Amino acid sequence: VGGGEAPIINISGGTEIFGCFLMPLPGQPLKPCTLGSPGLGMDIDIVDETGVSVEEDNERGYLVARDSCPSMTKSLWSGDDRYLHEYWSSFTEPPMWDHGDWAQVDAEGFWYLHGRADDALNVAGRKVGPAEIEGALIEHEAVNQAAAVGVPDDTTGTAVVTYVVLEPGYEETDDLREGLRVKVGEEHGKPFRPREVLFVDEFPKTQSGKIIRRAIGATYTGEDLGDMSSIENPGALEELEDAR
Repeated sequence: VGGGEAPIINISGGTEIFGCFLMPLPGQPLKPCTLGSPGLGMDIDIVDETGVSVEEDNERGYLVARDSCPSMTKSLWSGDDRYLHEYWSSFTEPPMWDHGDWAQVDAEGFWYLHGRADDALNVAGRKVGPAEIEGALIEHEAVNQAAAVGVPDDTTGTAVVTYVVLEPGYEETDDLREGLRVKVGEEHGKPFRPREVLFVDEFPKTQSGKIIRRAIGATYTGEDLGDMSSIENPGALEELEDAR
C-alpha cells in the first residue's frame, strides 16, 4: 500500500475536540499502526485506573487530556452535568478529559491505541485489548477479518471468544480452529487462548463500516442487543446466532 512512498497516517481525535489527540507530523518516522505523538496544543498523557501517569513506564493505560484545548467543546446540548459526567468524571484529582481509549507508548516513544478501554478483556486479572487478539488472528493467512469479545467465565472471570471471516478458498476445520487458538496463546499467553473460534461470513457493522462488537458479545451470551438502528447488515446477526 502506498508503493513504499505514501505513508498510511493514523490519527486519534473526536468531534468533541474538533481536532486530534495524537497525530504524526509531516516527515516524522513511523512504525506500522503508530500515531506519531500528541497533537499541537494537546496536553496528552496515559494514566492507570488511579490517574497516575504510566506513559514513561511504557504501560497500557487510559488516554487522557490533562487540560482543555481551544477547539474542545465546552458543554453539550443536553446540559453541563452530562458533559462533565461523560468526559471529566473518570479522573477528578486533578480533573482530566477521558476519551475512553486504551493507549501505550513504547520504549522508542511511538504511540499506540489498543481500542476502547471499556472493550478491554480482563482475563484472570490481566488486560488485553480486543484489537490485539484480533491482530494475532488476522496475521494467519486463512483469516480475512476477526472479532474478539469477552464472555463470563467461572474460573477466570472473563473468557475470550472469537469470530472469524475466512479468506476465499479456505474452509472451517477443527485443525484450523485449534491452530488459531494456539496462535493467540503463543502471542498473548494461554489465559487469552480463545475458548471458542466461530466462523461467519460477515460481521454486523455500522453504516460507516465499524464492527458492532457489543452486538457480537450480546448475541453470544443471549443478552439484549439494545439499539441496533445503526446496523447496515442485520442479516449478520442471524449468522452469529447460527454460528453459536
